[in-house]
Order: sequence, then structure tokens, then C-alpha cells
Amino acid sequence: MNVEGKVLGSRYELIEKIGSGGMATVYKARDLVLKRYVAVKVLREEYTTDNEFIKRFNTEAESAASLTHPNIVSVYDVGKEGSLYYIVMELIKGKTLKEIIVEDGRMGWKWSVKIAKQIAQALETAHRNNIIHRDIKPHNIIITEDGTAKVTDFGIAKAVSNSTITAFGTTIGSVHYFSPEHARGGYTDAKSDLYSLGVVLYEMVTGRVPFDADTPVSVALKHMQEQPEEPIEVNPNVPIAINKIIMRALQKDTTLRYQTASEMLIDLRKALKALLYCKRKAAAFSIVCLFTCLCGHVGQ
Repeated sequence: MNVEGKVLGSRYELIEKIGSGGMATVYKARDLVLKRYVAVKVLREEYTTDNEFIKRFNTEAESAASLTHPNIVSVYDVGKEGSLYYIVMELIKGKTLKEIIVEDGRMGWKWSVKIAKQIAQALETAHRNNIIHRDIKPHNIIITEDGTAKVTDFGIAKAVSNSTITAFGTTIGSVHYFSPEHARGGYTDAKSDLYSLGVVLYEMVTGRVPFDADTPVSVALKHMQEQPEEPIEVNPNVPIAINKIIMRALQKDTTLRYQTASEMLIDLRKALKALLYCKRKAAAFSIVCLFTCLCGHVGQ
């Protein structure tokens, strides 16, 4: 269905398609009331006939709209125009984290940890408001032109029915980031989001996901049954402290995993601070050594 040029809610003029996913198509739009550009996510037609889904969708979208945080894409409005259901969001200039990884390969550990910290901060705020994301993946993280990470689609994943998740229908691209309990169709909570963040951090520092296979079901089984190769074995440049954080986040036993985003955030901050301190000390030591050598040479 071509909806470009259409005005939704007598307010949002759809200008052009800027993205699409399993659940919706995203358009750049003009808010005719506030005279600003926004992003409008229009639900795919196959979802609009499921009344139970629409009910959950509206409830979750309204909950997400209550979140205000620099690392969360703001939700401005939720509406319906004829058979079209839509969400109006902050329009972000930048690339998804997935696009960056695909284009550039693995990222430096320092930048990766800085991005992970911002995602953890977003999760910390959401979890305190009893909102679980359930679909944390690089595709849902936008990196702005100034390097800020913005997490999108908060709460929306919960609206997807269990049958859709079990069948790996529209969430086929997400299974690589599912927690073991999510993969088996069990109860998901804040710890599930932290597992997914562990997968994202793993991919940032190694350039690949911890589990891959030919089919989504095979990937899901690996999440449930297999141990991942440690990041430091894939990329020897990954610091031990970062390796430990990732492996703790990827524990299959939820009691051994990080229990809260705040807990994981503390470790990320400590690791970054300690590693940068060691790096500065090493650089200072190298300068002293070079100066000593030069002085000794001149003295001869």
C-alpha cells in the first residue's frame, strides 16, 4: 500500500519511506501542527486484523511514550487512520548499530563499551518503569552523528504474540539476540534484556554474533544448549575485564547473570575507567623511557 503523501490524524504528512521491519514500515513525516519532522511507524497490514494484538500494541506504545531519556527514542503519539495503525516518534539522524557493524566490521573495545553503557542507561530507566524491551539488537539502536546511542521500539516487542515468536515469523532477524528463556518461549524480564545486550556487546567487539546457524530454530537451540566461544578468543584485543562482563551477561542461568541494568552499568563504568587509566599510565611510562633513552644517547 502506497501511503506517501497521506496525512494521518489530520496532522502527520507522510513524506517518504525511510525504513521497514517485520512489524512496520517507517516514514519520514512532517508534523503540521508543531512544524517539525518526525518518524511515523505504520503497522503492517497483516497485524491490523488481530484485535488482541492491536490492544497490546496500543497499551505498550502508550507505556513507551512515558519514557524520557537521552538514550531512548521518544514516542510522541499513537493513532489510527482508517485501517492504518501508527506510532509517531522522534526522527533521528544517524545509522543503526547494525549498519555500522556490517560496514566497518568489529569495533574498538573503548567505543563498544561507551555504546553499551548508553544502552544500559536506557534499559535502567525502562526497567525502573516496569518496561521490558524484549528485542534489544543492533537494528534497534541508532547511533547519531555525534555518537549518541538511541534505543528504539521500547515495549513494542511485547505486543507480538507468543505464536509469532515461537514460529520465528516476523522476529526471524531477532533470534540471534534472544535470551535462552525467550528462545524457549518462557518468561522474560529485565535479565532477558541484559542477555541481549551481552550479545550486542559481543558482536561489537568481535564483528559476529555468538551463535549462528542455517535456521532460526537451530540458533535458538544454541542459545539454550551451547556455550559461546569467548570474545577474547575471537579477538585477542578484547580486554579481560570486558570479556568477563560479556560472559556474565550471557549466562544461561538467570541467577548467574546480571540482575539489573544498574549492576551491569557499574561494571562497564569500572572497566572503562580502569582500562583508560592503565592506558594512560602505559603511555606515560613509554614517554619516560623514550626521554631516558634520548638523554642517555645525548650524554654519550
